Parts: sequence; C-alpha cells; structure tokens
Amino acid sequence: MAATVFLFLLLQSLIQYPQMVGDGLDEDTHLRMELRAKRLNREMTRLLQELEQGPPESSARAWGALLWAALQHWHFWALVGVLVLVLGPWFSRSRRNHGAGNNGEDEEGQVNDDGNEEEVVNEQGNGHANDAEEDNNVVDNHLRWLLEEHIQWPVQDLKKGCERTTILMDNFILIIQRLLSNTFYPLTQRAIGVGSAFEGWSPREEDIVYCVLVPLIPPQGHTFHLELDTSGHIPGRNFHIRVELVCTCTSERQNENVQCFIHPSEEQQRGNEEPSFLNTLCTRSYLDAEKTARWFRQLVAASWGALPQSHDWYLMLLPSSRSCKFKLSRHRETLTVEVLFGVREGNSDIFVSSQHTETLFTPSTMWPETYAVAEMKFFRHITSRAPDDSWHLKCLQLLAHALLGIDFSTYTLKTIVMHLLNTVPVSGWRRRHFLLRLGESIEYLRSSLAEKRLDHFILGNQSVPQVIRLPPDVQYAEPLNLFHHLVQDLAAHSKAMNECHELEERLQRMLHHGR
Repeated sequence: MAATVFLFLLLQSLIQYPQMVGDGLDEDTHLRMELRAKRLNREMTRLLQELEQGPPESSARAWGALLWAALQHWHFWALVGVLVLVLGPWFSRSRRNHGAGNNGEDEEGQVNDDGNEEEVVNEQGNGHANDAEEDNNVVDNHLRWLLEEHIQWPVQDLKKGCERTTILMDNFILIIQRLLSNTFYPLTQRAIGVGSAFEGWSPREEDIVYCVLVPLIPPQGHTFHLELDTSGHIPGRNFHIRVELVCTCTSERQNENVQCFIHPSEEQQRGNEEPSFLNTLCTRSYLDAEKTARWFRQLVAASWGALPQSHDWYLMLLPSSRSCKFKLSRHRETLTVEVLFGVREGNSDIFVSSQHTETLFTPSTMWPETYAVAEMKFFRHITSRAPDDSWHLKCLQLLAHALLGIDFSTYTLKTIVMHLLNTVPVSGWRRRHFLLRLGESIEYLRSSLAEKRLDHFILGNQSVPQVIRLPPDVQYAEPLNLFHHLVQDLAAHSKAMNECHELEERLQRMLHHGR
C-alpha cells in the first residue's frame, strides 16, 4: 500500500508540477494542463480504489493501468528532465554565489564589465522568455506534425470542388430558366451552397457530396402559403406549402401574354391543354417534394447537353426521392452534387426545404424548416474574422473524423463547435489553442449529455451574429433540444455517455499515436 501511495503522489506531482512553474506559460496552457490533470486524477483515484478493494487479478490490472498512465504522459517526464538540465547549472551557480557571498564577493559577481547590473537581469529574463517561446514552438510543431501527417483530411480540394459546383449550378439554372420562361411552373433562383463542404470542412475523407439549395418562387398567377404543421408527430418545425391561384386580370389587360387562371376567357379555356402546375407538382393543392424532385431531375437531363461541362464530363443521375442527385466523372476525377429545393421564409436566411425529416418516413407534402443557409453564413462570418492560422475548422474536422462507429451525428458536434465559436473569441482558435478547444468541445458534449439537453444553435438563439437574418418566430422560438430523445430513454442515455467516453479516448489515441 505504501508503494501505491508513493506512485500516486509521484504521478500527481508530475501532473501538477507544470502549473507551479508557471508565470511564463500562457493562460491557455494553464487551462489545458488543468483539464488534463483533473482527468488523470479521476482515473488514478478509481484505480487506487481497485487496488485497495479488488481481488489480486483486479489489483494487477490496476497496477498496469497506473504504469501505463505514467508512460502515456511521457511529456511530463521529459519536462522534468529538461528542468533538471536547465535549472541544474543555475542551482549550482547560485550555491557557489551564495558561498562567495559569505566572503563579501557575491554582489561584485553580479555586475558585468560595464558595471550595468540591470542589463544582466534583463538578459536573464529574456532568456527565460525565449526558452518558454521555444518550448511552445516545439509543442506546436509536434501537434502540427501529428495532425498533418497521421490524420487523414479530405483528399479532395474542398475549395476547388465548391467553385466547380457553383459554376456548374449557375449554368444549369441559366438553361433551366430559359426552358421555363414561357411556362407556369415554379421559377428557379440561383443555387446556394450549403452543408459541410461549403462551410469549409467535411466528415468524409473522399467521395464528398456538394450540397446546394435551389430556391423556388411561384410563377405568375400563383402564390405560396407556408402552413406550420402543429400535429407534433415529427420533431422540429415542419411546414406544408399550399399553392393558391391569384387573379391576374389587371396584369392581363396590360400584357397579352399573362393568363388569369381564376377568370380564364373562353379562348384560353379551349387552348389550355397543357398540364398545370397544380396538376403536376402538387398533391391536394400542396407542393409535393417528391414530384418536384422528379421534375427537376428531368430538367437536368434535358439541359445537360447545352452545358459546356458536357464536352468533358460524363453525367450520371443517382436515385433520390426528395432531391436531385447526380455525379460527374472525368478520367479519375469525380464530382457528386445533391440539389435540394426550398422556399424562403420572407426575406430571411431560413427556408423550408425538401430534405428528409428525422423520422423514417417523411410525407411528400411536408417541408421541414432548414437552417443550412444560416449555418453556412455563420461559418463564413467566423472565417472572415478569424486569423489566418485559425484551426476552428480543423477542430471540427477532427471531431467528425473520430466519430466512425459511434452513434453521435456530425451535426451534434457541429452544433457544439458553433456554440463555442459564438462565445470564444476568434483569436482563441489558433493552433496553440487547439488542444484546449478540443477539450472544451468534449466537456461541452459531456455536460450536455448529463443534462440531457443540447440547444439548437439557430432556433431560439438570440445571440447569433446580425449578419444572419432570422424571422422573429425563429429567433424568439423555444429552443429545440437536440437531445430530447434521451430524456425518457434511459438505455439510450447510458449508451450516449459511454460513447462520449469512447470518443474522448479515441481522440487521445489519435493525438498521442497519430492514428
């Protein structure tokens, strides 16, 4: 037992010692060491309890874990060695000076050849500052080597892929607008890049899907009315888009090409044999997401030959019920694009879209509210204000990369990072802050799981940057709890807590061993 206590005290002193060295260390380094010390202290306390109370085989495992903990934190042993090498000569010199001081020679020994004592002190202070800066550079370089050499980032160039997707969709929309110019089908506006790729990160290493949202506006003689679904069967805010006809008789008298669907003339009735918007894209007067996706898919196939990209790329349409998904290929290059459709709420950055809801089945006339455009604008706002060496996207990238085989969604971790980005100054996301921000993200996840509550970042958040335009009913809504399913499901909550611990251990292995 005495040996156990000795090992515990030794490890504890090694963990806490760097905090006592301290004035030369910055605040983030202090916090990072403190988080690591608390975590290891909890683990050692648990292992000591096993040593005292468990059977022999359990005690043997605990001894091994304690020794492994010491070996895992090799940098503390290295720090002790460095301190001995650096401070050893200084202590020896101090002892010699102290001995000489008894003969009345110590004060003379502190003066340089020019008699300038203060300059010697300043040189010593600058030396300590340079040493601290050099140590920080060593840590930064080691961290950069681990992340750049041993952790796989997206193989594809995200910026290049986003630019290609934007140009491609601009060409598609231009041709489609010409095809629909003399029809009474919804008008397509310029596509908006959304999702992780357009935010600057990707949960995938390859086969990245570039997602865009195409806003739809009603054709002349029609109007869209958004009706909020109040049944409560599906979580979140979901809408139905009711399509109504409006009288255009006044416009008809001014423009002969305008047709009034409410008061058609006899000639218009006889000549109107084409299928109408309500008959082809709607179900019971409500815009149908699945019909809209099939309609747009036909438009893509019809307009592809007119695009300049058709000379170099091969187009393959992919199956999708509520979106238009396709892949372009050229030699070894590929580009996968998914087109969602949406109707804007007023003049805001919030849309109702054709994306699927959280449930297994989404009615074809249901359009869930999407915050993808607002979230994309938030990341671009942060990136525009962040320093060039900001690692906030790398932090999110690493968290998403570590989720393989764990049930947490990337959207959960993205939400946590957005909350931190909205509270921690952008200057606090540089490379030297990386481990601290990573630790805060895991701690945020752990505390949110303990409370069984993680608020949506956009819905009900009154502190989002003003550059993001929110309608009042979104900004002042009751915040949506992304962990609502854990409140009543104890088994799911226990599993989530265990997976949080597994995620933390996986990140430690990735950072310590590069895998």
